[in-house]
Amino acid sequence: MAGELQGIVSSAKRDKTITVSIASRETHPLYRKQYTKTRKYTAHDEKNEAGVGDRVLIEPCRPHSKTKTYNLVKVLEKSHDAVELKDEVLGKTAEGEEK
Repeated sequence: MAGELQGIVSSAKRDKTITVSIASRETHPLYRKQYTKTRKYTAHDEKNEAGVGDRVLIEPCRPHSKTKTYNLVKVLEKSHDAVELKDEVLGKTAEGEEK
C-alpha cells in the first residue's frame, strides 16, 4: 500500500500505542551539507506486540485520536533484549548501600 513507513519503535509505554521514529538523510539546498532529520509518528498497536527497538511497518489510517493516525502493519524485526546489571555486579547490598 502506498504511504507505508518503516521505522524503529522509540516508546511502547502506552496501552495499544507505539511511537515510531523515522530518520531520513537530507541535503541542504545551498550548502550541500547532509544532515539527519528524525520524525516521530504515533501508531495504533492493537495487540501490544511491538516493543522498544523493534523495526516496524506502519500505514496511514483514519484518526484514532488527536495524534494517532497510523496503524501497525507488522513487526519486521524484533530487537535484542537489553542487558540489565544486577545489584551484585554494581557492588551494592540489598539496602542499596555500597560495600
